[in-house]
Amino acid sequence: MTHVPPRGPQTTGESGPLPGTPPPVPALVAHARALPAREERDGDGGCETGERSAAGPGPGADMEAEPGPPQLWLKRRRCFLSLDRPRALLAWGPCSDPVPDPSPDRPPAPTPASGPGECGCSRGGERGGKDPPLEDTPRTSGIMTPPLPLRGAYSVPVSEIITVEETEIDKKDHKSGKWQKMAKPYAFTVYYVKRSKKSCRWRCGHVTFWCTDEVLCNQWIQTLRDLIKNLTCRPKHLLVYINPFGGKRQAKRVYEQKIVPLFNLASITTDVIVTEHANHAKDSLFEINIEKYDGVVCVGGDGMFSEVLHGLIGRTQKDYGIDQNDPKASLVQCNLRIGIIPAGSTDCVCYATIGINDPVTSALHIIIGDSLSMDVSSVHHSNTFLKYSVSLLGYGFYGDVLKDSEKKRWMGLVRYDFSGLKTFLSHHCYEGTVAFLPAQHTVGSPRDKKPCRSGCFICRQSKQQLEDEQKKSLYGLANTEEVEEWKMIHGKFLAINATNMSCACPRSPKGLSPMAHLADGSLDLILVRKCSRLNFLRYLVRHTNEDDQFDFTFVEVYRVRKFQFMSRHSEEEDGDLKDLRKKHFGSICSNHQACCCSLPNSTWNCDGEILDNSAIEVRVHCQLVQLFARGIEETPKQEALS
Repeated sequence: MTHVPPRGPQTTGESGPLPGTPPPVPALVAHARALPAREERDGDGGCETGERSAAGPGPGADMEAEPGPPQLWLKRRRCFLSLDRPRALLAWGPCSDPVPDPSPDRPPAPTPASGPGECGCSRGGERGGKDPPLEDTPRTSGIMTPPLPLRGAYSVPVSEIITVEETEIDKKDHKSGKWQKMAKPYAFTVYYVKRSKKSCRWRCGHVTFWCTDEVLCNQWIQTLRDLIKNLTCRPKHLLVYINPFGGKRQAKRVYEQKIVPLFNLASITTDVIVTEHANHAKDSLFEINIEKYDGVVCVGGDGMFSEVLHGLIGRTQKDYGIDQNDPKASLVQCNLRIGIIPAGSTDCVCYATIGINDPVTSALHIIIGDSLSMDVSSVHHSNTFLKYSVSLLGYGFYGDVLKDSEKKRWMGLVRYDFSGLKTFLSHHCYEGTVAFLPAQHTVGSPRDKKPCRSGCFICRQSKQQLEDEQKKSLYGLANTEEVEEWKMIHGKFLAINATNMSCACPRSPKGLSPMAHLADGSLDLILVRKCSRLNFLRYLVRHTNEDDQFDFTFVEVYRVRKFQFMSRHSEEEDGDLKDLRKKHFGSICSNHQACCCSLPNSTWNCDGEILDNSAIEVRVHCQLVQLFARGIEETPKQEALS
């Protein structure tokens, strides 16, 4: 019998041998193409996953197969396992049996190459061409031709492989059926991210390969571990804060039962702090040594995230000597990424940055080291820093709902529904003046039907244009912010909302501003003028359906970089707000002699926290923090946990 000559390490034009290539042994070159296939139900959660696919390599481009004869088995079937290094994809699947050629004089025929196709992104591919029928398999003289991959194959990016472990073979399985004739088997298991077909939900999938060759088994384990080790974006040591009182009071249980096993699997070490009182996490971040950590993880709701956010930003500005009370100060970007394990009542930030409020999905984003930049808005009153905001800053309706619900905490989560109905029926409106600086640098608009998604082009382009504007201002080539034109709007408002993100959540899948972007250096300012209860109800209902919620004459929306608000009944008038009132408000009010509102001031709802000062100044800081996330990926349907 003729043997296939040994195959050395795979090489590419000018780069030489690829690192981590298994040593040359009697080799099998398989032009393997990973075709879409349905994966099994995973045991931990029973999530029906979708089809995974990867485009086959172009003509003449091999995928490196296992370094030896076909000695790998998967679920008691002979399988192929291949590593496509240029695209960083690991593929596997069942193979047909090799077919001996009866004609001794015929030269070896090449294995049919896979059809052309390119992978659209690093997290999946496209369906390739059809597999050649088994009866047309080339036959060579005495050579066992490479097994052909069949439909039912899988592929996963190397960046989404969690770990690779050597596996002990169960003696009961080894001694059953045809495995009795097998030599002592060896096995290794690949743990990877398994995606749901219809949502952004992720699960930890695993596949175990059996092998009779110990050297071959060790080669695969070492090669894959080396590739994972080279992924420097992955965290190794994390600081974890758990809020045991937030939401349904399940944060500690969620972390211990669902998150700890995954962190242990990925060899991530943690220092855990269970918070005991309000602002515990914020205060501790000012004291501990944060340089030894690769990230900070908060287990809880939006309130817990806000604590960590304020602590991390405040600590960074303190280290760099930045005065947070100065509304014109340029803040320094935080180096540590923040991870969110949702265990609260709303989890708005997690839903808007990942697409689902699922603890396991969030943990997997942390493990593989995803990174997503996010804007943060600073809120000041009379040159005094008040709060940072990343989601909703609401005055009027949403401020009144929060203020009333805080008096009824004994009702639990139902207090929000009760207070919402009560506030809607009261139908209070508030008179004031809004001054804002339009975001000229942004590429998109609040009604352009282009939502923020993973790898968002609008966020990247807007960031670049903002930096160009700042450079021109620095060298005097363009007008500075002080002389830019502010727009003024006066009136009676039912609600004034400013959002850095869509503010989507399970109750409102589109959110308050569906086209708001996470990292474009702007926020969407929504003004809801006084109208009838019926019209206001129509506006609120559109938050839950596909209709355009801004398609009303009493609703205005602007994309801005800064804005200021002053109520007609504001008691304090100093700083920049006082200057604005002297310059603009006087003439506006003189033209509206009939404007006289006897209603008291409302309060601001700042990411679920009450701000009693009605006169505020807000500024957006572009991409100030980073999260362990990648943005919402395009899926047929977004799914929320019940």
